[in-house]
Amino acid sequence: MSTIGIPGLILILILALVLFGPRKLPELGKAVGQTLREFKQSANELTKDLEFNEDTSKKAER
Repeated sequence: MSTIGIPGLILILILALVLFGPRKLPELGKAVGQTLREFKQSANELTKDLEFNEDTSKKAER
C-alpha cells in the first residue's frame, strides 16, 4: 500500500478548492471533523463494550 505524500496532498487540496470554492471549504472541514469525532467515539464505546463482555464472561466461568 502506498502513501499519498506531500505532492499528492497538495494536489487534493487544490482540487477541493476548485471544486467547492473557498467559502465552502471551512464548512466541509467542520463536517468531516464532526464525522470523524463521532466515528471515534462509537469505536471507543464498542471496544469498551467488548472488553466488558469479556470480563463478565471470564468471571462467570469461575
